[in-house]
Amino acid sequence: MKDKAKLVNSKITKINKCYTEAIKKITDEHIGCFQGMDKPLFLISMQYPGLWMEHVYDSVFLARLEPDFVNIAENAINIFIDRQRDNGQLPFCVLDGNKVHEKINDESRLYAQIQECVSFFTLALEVFEMNKDIRFLEKVYNSGKKWDEWLRKYRMTSHRGLIEMFVGFDTGHDNSGRLEGMACKGKYCVDGVPQNAGVLPPDDGVTPILAVDMNCNFYGNEKALARMAGILGKNEEAEAWERSAAEIKAKIFEYCYDEKDAFFYDVDRSGNKRKYKSSTIFHLFMEQVLDKDDDKEIIDRIYREHIKNPNEFWTPFPFPSMAVNDPSVKDHVKFNSWGYYTQGLIVLRCSRWMDHYGYTEDYDYILGKWLDAWTSGYETVKFAQEIDPISGEPTKSSEWYSSCMLSYVYAARRFGFVDT
Repeated sequence: MKDKAKLVNSKITKINKCYTEAIKKITDEHIGCFQGMDKPLFLISMQYPGLWMEHVYDSVFLARLEPDFVNIAENAINIFIDRQRDNGQLPFCVLDGNKVHEKINDESRLYAQIQECVSFFTLALEVFEMNKDIRFLEKVYNSGKKWDEWLRKYRMTSHRGLIEMFVGFDTGHDNSGRLEGMACKGKYCVDGVPQNAGVLPPDDGVTPILAVDMNCNFYGNEKALARMAGILGKNEEAEAWERSAAEIKAKIFEYCYDEKDAFFYDVDRSGNKRKYKSSTIFHLFMEQVLDKDDDKEIIDRIYREHIKNPNEFWTPFPFPSMAVNDPSVKDHVKFNSWGYYTQGLIVLRCSRWMDHYGYTEDYDYILGKWLDAWTSGYETVKFAQEIDPISGEPTKSSEWYSSCMLSYVYAARRFGFVDT
């Protein structure tokens, strides 16, 4: 018993050390003003020297952990809205000139893809719930309407009622098998110059693609806009957004759901389902497209057959970015792969759905494995982007990665291993 207690105390000591260093890294180096800006933002990492739209949730999550950082979350929302173009298009990232050695004056390349990944205006609404600033809410509501209009104008070219993936980077799923056959698995460039996200790349036979995750975000944004409109006293607009969101959900089921497989797949321009078992399945939960009461039968089946399946997503270190039995995993790249590795972003985003749907015990298991992986691997790799879903071994992709550190910090607090 004494030896066991010694081992437990040793582990807790290591967790405290890692936790302290992560907190210090976040507060001392990741939070600060980007070049030419006077309000602090939350940097992702040196490999990603700025703030990507898909990482705005990092700022919101930080504000939940530490209420003194609500301004960081508000700044993250504003930095994108303040750069929204007149036609409604939002940039996919904002770079920090202090960290980028190349010229960043050509901001057109910051509009080369979407890469929203978590519904931006849902996050904006969550920030309002923290800051209670009605002027902030009015600002984001007007911005959200313009973004919705842009998506409908430029990303519904096949007129199927859902928005489309043009390039691989739209989803942020670098090096995923789900991008196979696309002309532009990254972004669309001409002579090395990134093109605007509103332009469909050359014919590849598959795009435009109805992407599950992108349309879950689309749904989430409209549900958030409905709530915003209600708060602002725009009741007719709120009802219109609710109807529109319901139509999006119906279309997701119509085009993307495979009842036989109990899975939601991307769909190519000819209506063929692209049967890759990608982590996009989690977006149905993250954006609450699946209602925990009305869709309970489907939820239970997806969770049982896929998410909790040890041959698919329930690996020793969940959740892989592609089901480990998917054929595309065989040739996954060894670095920055959304076609195999368990990503820090996936683990962090579990906070958006697992407790809500009643999977708290499983969420604790995932966080415990995340703690194990980084506590044991910390001496060789410092809080990087991803780990092997089978062995827990990290890659060296993007050390001191914001989502990884936040997941670790949260797990250590959730289990009471540190004093807060």
